[in-house]
Amino acid sequence: MNIKEQALLAKKASYRLVTLSTNVKNKVLCDAANCLMSDSADIIRANEKDLCKAKENGMKDSLIDRLMLNEKRIADMAEGLRNIASLPDPVGEISGMTKRPNGLMIGKKRVPIGLIAIIYEARPNVTSDAFGITFKSGNAVVLRGGSDACNSCLAIAASLKKALRYNGIDEDILQYIADTSHEGIGELIGLSGTVDLVIPRGGAGLINFVVENATVPAIHTGTGNCHIFVDDEADPDMALKIIENAKTSRLGVCNACESLLIHEKIAETFLPVLAKMLSKHSIEVRADGRARKICPSFREAAEEDWGMEYLDRIISLKIVSDVTEAIDHINRYNTKHSETIVTKNLTHAELFLNLVDAACVYVNASTRFTDGNEFGFGAEIGISTQKIHARGPMGLKELTCEKYIIIGNGQIRP
Repeated sequence: MNIKEQALLAKKASYRLVTLSTNVKNKVLCDAANCLMSDSADIIRANEKDLCKAKENGMKDSLIDRLMLNEKRIADMAEGLRNIASLPDPVGEISGMTKRPNGLMIGKKRVPIGLIAIIYEARPNVTSDAFGITFKSGNAVVLRGGSDACNSCLAIAASLKKALRYNGIDEDILQYIADTSHEGIGELIGLSGTVDLVIPRGGAGLINFVVENATVPAIHTGTGNCHIFVDDEADPDMALKIIENAKTSRLGVCNACESLLIHEKIAETFLPVLAKMLSKHSIEVRADGRARKICPSFREAAEEDWGMEYLDRIISLKIVSDVTEAIDHINRYNTKHSETIVTKNLTHAELFLNLVDAACVYVNASTRFTDGNEFGFGAEIGISTQKIHARGPMGLKELTCEKYIIIGNGQIRP
């Protein structure tokens, strides 16, 4: 079966999804979680094939970590589905019902988008997350993972389809595309009139290709050049803990910190302690000249380092004169994802919150919290960096839209 045929099957099945009750959807999600757990050995065996291939191809460790599945990660995927089942169902919500002078009642009803295509790379857990959140929001889904994770994704999709069969629901609402060619992506994102929305999740190359070539509406799930600015009125111990968590807890994720800005008034005392902590984690620091005078072990930063998403044991660092310079630097080089200020100064914090242009702006917290589950949405579908209705972690509501409903009793327009 080719890509167009798969999409058409999913589109046809999507119309029946809107009739499913919340209770039925929740039961399917819980059954899907149980299927993942019972099939965990098969999924791990499939994942081992992908891991062997990735190592043979020289994939870097941070990306292998994203690819790897084990019993705990599969259990986390299952728990993610159960969490989605526990969330309120946005489909069918009616809002803004008003009565016009002629007696017409006009309001809005929240409805599924329809058929959503999700294109992602070497993160097989996205297969489960994407199914859960699209299904609960009443959408059919076409999934296309990267070639590096193909065996894992196919095994996960097969397990999820069991839950659909058990509950008598058309399996066509979940389509996994095994074609991993570049041309296959081009075909999928050109299915205007069949696919209602495409969401790319991956590196800048994938996202840019989809955005520039899709005839289907696309949501940008941007890359993450995330910054932490350590103000002159920061608690240094807090700043170290936040930086350590944001950079080293998981290197290969979009909410990891990639850039540090340090206030010049604390640089002499803070940088040596920071360098020691980062060295413990084998993090290479690429810094400006002022910072390298304080810590000669830092490497010289090039212009491209300021805008880089490394997904690796590398971080950029620049000394700035004040919060305004920090904000200007961030707004010039960031990817509109997640930015943090560490400070005890409420005026500086408010300025940072107001002026930094990003989907998620933090005060005194790690950028690693930019995540649908951490925000209470259940498993997310991605982090939108666009200035549209969906910005930041996209949960159930962001995968629906509204239509006007108008109720009359025989009115005609004069």
